[in-house]
Amino acid sequence: QVQLVESGGDSVQAGGSLRLSCLISGSGCTYSRAPMAWYRQTPGKERERVAFIDPDGTIKYSGPVEGRFTVSRDNNKNAILLQMNSLKDADTGTYYCQLRGSGYCGHYGSIYWGKGTQVTISS
Repeated sequence: QVQLVESGGDSVQAGGSLRLSCLISGSGCTYSRAPMAWYRQTPGKERERVAFIDPDGTIKYSGPVEGRFTVSRDNNKNAILLQMNSLKDADTGTYYCQLRGSGYCGHYGSIYWGKGTQVTISS
């Protein structure tokens, strides 16, 4: 069973930076062979994807975070990271890590989520 645990959320002032981490665990899981993403959600709104990283290295960002957020893999720690700079009030939310099962990690086609980590930005 694949498990995802996010960490790094905090309360910071606008303009500051945070780095989120998502630790992946699972028997026989080669996480580098699975598509992964960071999502965020605020109360009353749908969960939205902010960053995506594919096994082949393809990376995509949503418009609001392009140029400010950087997603990467930490192969030594079986984790993906989200470096967030120039934070804005609109970045406030609960950030979730997602893994899409690929057969190399998790059941093919299954979606796995962590429990989230809270990011609060104040002006």
